[in-house]
Amino acid sequence: MPDTLLNLDVALGVTIPARNARGRLARLGPVLDSILANHGYPQAIERLLSEALVLTALLGTMLKEPEGQVTVQAQTQDGIVDLLVCDYLGGQLRGYVKHDPERLADAGPNPSLQSLFGKGYLAVTFDHPNVDERYQGIVPLEAESLARAAESFFAQSEQIPSIVRLAAEKRAGGWVGGGLLFQHLPEGEEGRDRLHTRLDHPDWPHVAILAGSVKPEELTDPAIALDDLTWRLFHEEAEVRTLDPLPLSKGCRCDPDYVRSVIARFPAEEREAMVGEDGMIRVDCAFCSTSFPIALEDVSETKR
Repeated sequence: MPDTLLNLDVALGVTIPARNARGRLARLGPVLDSILANHGYPQAIERLLSEALVLTALLGTMLKEPEGQVTVQAQTQDGIVDLLVCDYLGGQLRGYVKHDPERLADAGPNPSLQSLFGKGYLAVTFDHPNVDERYQGIVPLEAESLARAAESFFAQSEQIPSIVRLAAEKRAGGWVGGGLLFQHLPEGEEGRDRLHTRLDHPDWPHVAILAGSVKPEELTDPAIALDDLTWRLFHEEAEVRTLDPLPLSKGCRCDPDYVRSVIARFPAEEREAMVGEDGMIRVDCAFCSTSFPIALEDVSETKR
């Protein structure tokens, strides 16, 4: 992969063998603009969703199986943001936010995470289809940032020392989001029982300090390739290994053929009840903010 592709819409895996640490760096650019394009969100919501998508990319690219999926969901009953959902599957990202525009306008230009969510929670779901396994962890959204909330998730649900940094800003009219996630490996090896992770491992504070020294503007600067940023942070280490970079793209699974196949599963009388005044069945996708007009006869043909 050319070096230029290590600047935007890509994730890079990193291991530091002597420190028993692994990590991911990710940066999104055009992918963010593509996902945000149809929604018309206020800037505060665009920044929130951008950071959430970066976090989803960091988590998703750590999966070993290509069929694996990660879903990041933040929800509340009393906050400005009712629901935030992002997911990752096979290098593709999608996400959306449901919020109260009037309450957001009253919160000012830079609302805190707590003012956005109130008494909310963060849920991260890992789907592993190869072993028919799903794992979900849930933590309260009590931290001052989404990155801190993610750290709480790993501390409580995974019991793995972790550091997360996220940043998003508009550059030249387009959004750029970047982040890093580093973890101490259980017993220095992947795949070992989480219970054997030493939360007080002497090497971990060193890694956490170096990774935590990253500046928000470094995470979002497209001029700094991710491997160069890794070198900036860990150049004093004896050995730092980088894995093959993983390209990231926008992906929504709501194409017309899929929508028709879903509608075709309903009984004929229910499909007929879905038809609007214009004679079409209209299905809206919250992820890509697109409406799909489906003719009833097309669904019937799919059904047969």
